[in-house]
Parts: sequence; structure tokens; C-alpha cells
Amino acid sequence: MTTLNFNGQAATADLATQRRHASHYGLGTDIDLTLFGSDSDVYLNEACNLIDQYEDRLTVNRTNSEVMAINHAAGITPIQISAATYTLVKQAIALSQQHFGFNALIGPLVKLWRIGFSDAQVPTQAEIDERLLLVDPEQVACDDQNLSVYLKRPGMELDLGGIAKGYIADRIQDYWEAFGQRAGMINLGGNLLMVGDSPLHDDHQWRVGVQNPLSPRGNAIASVKIGPCSAVTSGIYERHLEVNGKSYHHILDAKTGYPRQNDLLSVTIFSKASIDGEIETTRLFFAGEPEAGWGVDRTDLYGAIFVTKEKHLQIVGLPRESVTLLDNDYTID
Repeated sequence: MTTLNFNGQAATADLATQRRHASHYGLGTDIDLTLFGSDSDVYLNEACNLIDQYEDRLTVNRTNSEVMAINHAAGITPIQISAATYTLVKQAIALSQQHFGFNALIGPLVKLWRIGFSDAQVPTQAEIDERLLLVDPEQVACDDQNLSVYLKRPGMELDLGGIAKGYIADRIQDYWEAFGQRAGMINLGGNLLMVGDSPLHDDHQWRVGVQNPLSPRGNAIASVKIGPCSAVTSGIYERHLEVNGKSYHHILDAKTGYPRQNDLLSVTIFSKASIDGEIETTRLFFAGEPEAGWGVDRTDLYGAIFVTKEKHLQIVGLPRESVTLLDNDYTID
């Protein structure tokens, strides 16, 4: 019997595995979106529009955005912003006040070092000390009634770069699921979100690569077999500055003003929500090693993989049999 589609035409064989793909540039990176079994490109195109809309609101790399309006008014006046931006900013401030490494007020230090840009520099201690006075998350007032944010000291700068990609990836998933899309992949420049069950394998599990921290993006040292999840990596390899034979990476410590120093090349978090992956990669990278009891009371955190400078992989939470080593230069502890 011939199968027809809803238009009366011959059906597409194995539709569930057929891909629709969109490439996009946004959030300062190359973005790849894939849907499986979809009947239209509209869901990809609208996802790209959604990315652009959030970037317009949240970016600090342009003169005008909602976040930059807050920064321009630092020490002067509160700024009322949209509900979505306010919700994310308030969450970022609350996380920053926990002092585990994430700090949404890191902007003055980021702009001082400029790591990842052509004018990157190693600042003087005096310059760093001056900026350290401006990264205190306690000096922020969030007003739920007016949806406004006030940075209390002139020169303070909000920077949501450590949380925004995860938030946006989750919103894309919400949009796709609202329109019944069954499976897809969201790649926001290294922030991965695997939506639904994988149609590519009989076990319906995804195969997620763990980036080799010492190789160009796309080269994996291990593959993880896992269900729907987010995979987010924090590592010292993404952006760095070389001066007089010394390397400085972009993960800055708001307590010292310098890049965080430890034995890690990277840490990858597997979680339900991408924003939680962003948060937990920062937490564990700053911890420098697996934390006792991490994730045991949270069913939305699936596991973590640490990659050390000695080329060892430490697996936390994930079944050992779900991880396949792909690079013989590395070992699994």
C-alpha cells in the first residue's frame, strides 16, 4: 500500500530521520540548528529570529540594548526593562550573590582584559584593583514592582555572557516543543541542546561529543551516549591571550581580577536545561575538581566530565559505559 502525505502526495520515506538545517551568525558565534521530521523550515527561521531578538536585548557588544541601558545609567538611575530581560537579570544577580564563581557584574574586568579581541592586554595591578571595586553583586537593586534594575556605583557593568546562551537555547526548545517538533539539535557555538529522542539510533539515544580542549572546535576526545539533554562546556581553550610566553584565558575570577587558575582544561555539564549547564560549568570550573555530593539531590543534572591538564578525564554522575574515549592521548580515571 502506498503511503500518502496530508496533501495527497507520495509520502517521504523515513521522514522522522530527515533533517532540516539552518546556519546563522549571532551571539558572536556560528550557530547551527537542526530539526528532524519537520514539515517546514519556518520553525528554524523563527528560531533564528528569536536568537536575534534576544541578542538585541541582552548584548553588551553594541551601544544600545536593554542591558547596555542599565550599564549607561549606573550610579544615576534605575532602568525599567522588559519582563524577559528582567527575569534573567534578577536570576543572574541572585546567582552572583552566591559567590561560587559566576558573577554577572564581571563586565568591567572583561572590558579591561579584552581577551578574545585584537586589543587584548595584561592590565596593571592598579587597573585591576580599580575594577574590583565595580564587580560587587551586592551593589545592585532589582525592583519587582517596576521591573527595573539599578547599578549603584558609576562604572559598574552588567554582562550576561555567562548565562545568556543557555537561556536562549532553552527558549528555542520551548518554541519548537510548542509547535510539536519532535526532535532537533541546537548548537549555539558550543552550547548544545538535544531536543527529544534521537531518530538516528535504534536506542533513541544521542551521541554527544566532548570537545578536545587542545584542538579546534569539532574535535572530540570522548562521546557520551545519552537521552535528551543539554551539554555545556567551560574551558580555557576558547579564548586566550599570549604575552611573554604566558597564557591568559578568558575565565576571570571576580575575587582576584585574574583568570582562574587550577588544573582543569575544561568541564562539561550534561543537564536538562541549558541555563543550568551554564551555571554548573562555572561552579565546577571554579571548584577545580568534582564537588562531593554534586548533583545527587537534583534529577535535572545528569553528570559532568572534567578534563585535566594532565589529559585525564574524570566522570561524575554518568554511567561509565555511556562514555567512549576517542583520543588515545587521554585516559579515563
